[in-house]
Formats: sequence, structure tokens, C-alpha cells
Amino acid sequence: MNKVIISPSILSADFSNLERDIQKVKDAGVQWIHIDVMDGHFVPNITIGVPVVQSIRKITDLKLDVHLMIENPQKYIEPFTKAGADILTFHYEAVKETEILNTINKIKQFGVRAGISIKPKTDPEKLIPYLKYLDMVLIMTVEPGFGGQEFMANCAEKIKIIKKYAPQNLIIQVDGGINEQTGMICKEYGANSLVAGSYIYKSSDIKKAVLSLM
Repeated sequence: MNKVIISPSILSADFSNLERDIQKVKDAGVQWIHIDVMDGHFVPNITIGVPVVQSIRKITDLKLDVHLMIENPQKYIEPFTKAGADILTFHYEAVKETEILNTINKIKQFGVRAGISIKPKTDPEKLIPYLKYLDMVLIMTVEPGFGGQEFMANCAEKIKIIKKYAPQNLIIQVDGGINEQTGMICKEYGANSLVAGSYIYKSSDIKKAVLSLM
């Protein structure tokens, strides 16, 4: 595994040529792809569901990094893990405080890695009690729901707080407005995984874009 895990967001891929575009990033050296699941409720957009994840699983051996931007994520843990997710990340804001640990444990019961994500307005300190149970924390540096937004530098500061309290093996992932410059900031703060959509898929040289983030 690379020191920094690059997880290209297929939200920016060409959905009419999804297999081709997934192969392009694999050829560029990535080991993960990021799949944004949106329900039109937790976030205003609607994207990918279980059948698409199932189809993607059939065409690639890359790790499927599935980000649930949905209400009631507990209800969908089993369907998405059975569809082939390798990492399943839910939002702190979508689950009652009393249910967070149960949600983490349920994901792990299905044999996949468990992640939790926070929106820009959520304090990172709220995650400290759960860090030892998690495989990954995903810090959003844009408002979730749409691709192509500008990087929110103040949100990147949260990386330092999570890093301070994180177990050694915790993956600290950042998503939103990531490019060569913003990715460097995140890595300096302690991130070890970067999600990038437009920067990679809209690049004239995908391999060069991927390498610039590593």
C-alpha cells in the first residue's frame, strides 16, 4: 500500500464508460476508488445505489471505498457490504450519538473496514471517543453533496486534532477540493488518504495527477 492512499471519486468519471474510467485510475497506480452514495435527503443530490456498487465489484479488484451520505445508514450496511464494499463510511450527523458505536460494530461484523465522516460545521472533538474503534475518519473540506467545490482551508485544520488523538493505524482521509496544492496541505497536517474527483478525472494526464497527490 502506498504511504498516501489515493481514492479517486468516480462521481467525476464518465458513467457511460465507468469500467474504462475505473481502469484508467488503476493503471495510474491507485488501489482504491471512492464511491459517493447520496440519497437526496441527507444531501440534496442523488447518486449511486447498491446495484451499481454490485456491478462495479464485478469489473474491478480495487478496494471499494463507499461513502454513505445518507439518512439511516444502519439500514444499508448489510446491502452495501454484500454488494462488495471494502470500506464503509457513514456520517456522524446521520446517526444518533447513542447509536454510533453500534453502527461501527455492525459494519465490522460484516468483515469490512468502518469509517466515519464529518461535515464542515461538525467539531472533530466529537469523534475522539470513537477513534480507537474506527479504521478511518473522513474529513469533508467541502459541503457534501456535489463535486467540484472549492477547498475549505479551515476544515483541513481538523486533521491536526484527529491526528493528535488517532491510534497509529487510523486512516485519516480528506475529501473536497483536493488537488496538488491542497493535498500537500492535508498531508502536512497528518492526512494519509486523499479523495479527488475532478482533479484526477478532468486532468489531461490522469497518471500525472494521481502521482502529484502521493
